[in-house]
Amino acid sequence: MLNLRAILVWAALAIAIVAPIVIAAMSPQLAWRRPAYIVAGFAGVIAMALLLLQPLLARGYLPGVQARLGRRLHGWIGGGLVAAVLAHVVGLWLTSPPDVVDALLFRSPTPFSAWGTIAMWAVFLSAIIAASRRALRLRIGLWRFVHMSLALLIIIGGVIHALLIEGTMEPISKAALCALVIVAALKAAYDLRPRSKGKNASP
Repeated sequence: MLNLRAILVWAALAIAIVAPIVIAAMSPQLAWRRPAYIVAGFAGVIAMALLLLQPLLARGYLPGVQARLGRRLHGWIGGGLVAAVLAHVVGLWLTSPPDVVDALLFRSPTPFSAWGTIAMWAVFLSAIIAASRRALRLRIGLWRFVHMSLALLIIIGGVIHALLIEGTMEPISKAALCALVIVAALKAAYDLRPRSKGKNASP
């Protein structure tokens, strides 16, 4: 049976994920938008929500989720993140192909486009490396370094992209979700830092 702390953690996580999506659904900006743009916008919101889950699952921070299940869910949600990013890009392509081409080629005058493109390629590269991990025979230390580096790049690029753009998300809920994503990622990175084996270990 879940204790009070576990219930509070899960309730807070549910609010952190669902609230920005619900608030975005009530945005007046959606009234005059094409369906493709709306789908693209919500795919971006969902991608940001999935980014919050990833470090929590990878490091076993969620109560009641065993380490093996957490890692498996981390992989599945990683696939969902790829799908959300693809839906985001395809939806924007259907809305305005020239803008997407400019963003992908880093020719767009809007800074949020560049950060979004960086995050997108980092997502795809991370997924490819994760799927090819056994074939590449990466050592666990190297794998963690590469995976965490790409994850931090995804989060930095994704957060800056989200904060700079004025789109589907409401500003306060967007800022709160972005802050939680950063805190979760930094906590996971801190816990993965190399530790000395003893007090007298050499620096």
